[in-house]
Amino acid sequence: MKISIINGSPKGIKGHSEMLINYFSSLLKENEIKKYYSISFKLNDKTKNEINSSDVLIFSFPLYVDGIPSNLLKLLTEFEKEKIVNSNTKVYCIVNNGFFEGKQNHIAISQIRNWCEKVNAKWGQGIGIGAGELLTYTTKIPLGHGPLKNLGNALNILSHNILSLKSDKNIYINPNWLKILYWGQGTFSWIIKAKKNNLKIYELFKK
Repeated sequence: MKISIINGSPKGIKGHSEMLINYFSSLLKENEIKKYYSISFKLNDKTKNEINSSDVLIFSFPLYVDGIPSNLLKLLTEFEKEKIVNSNTKVYCIVNNGFFEGKQNHIAISQIRNWCEKVNAKWGQGIGIGAGELLTYTTKIPLGHGPLKNLGNALNILSHNILSLKSDKNIYINPNWLKILYWGQGTFSWIIKAKKNNLKIYELFKK
């Protein structure tokens, strides 16, 4: 099976979308996988043919203002204009955000689904992942364990559906972590960043 994965994060390999790609790629490794970055994607005959011949197209990206990042939106528009996507290609997406609730990603997933209808591709499934920032601190924890338990379950379902080219309902997950603890860690990280930039704590609240 030919699988094309597009990382739609403006941060490229440094973002949480890349970490998620590495997680679910390990569940699809017996297939022909090609990975691209929307921030540096070059549209030419080679990439057009690779995308067009894909059985599966997967987008992994962060939530930006409740929607798709502009660099990925530009690429989707180019795909649509050039009629690159094959009508037999199945499309899946994984969206992560900094909010605790994965449900926050539902608008962005709907945008990808609507785009599928526009380019006549087949919609597969979307996964909305909350507390993406937590991934930075869980790199030594195996997928499916501890705070990554829900993520492991969701990616197992997604990979099964991809390998069987099945469509399924969207999945929204929160981490297996206390929300108040996540909030406290996020607040503390801003204080550390402020001090590194010679700012006082009260200056974070200036309007």
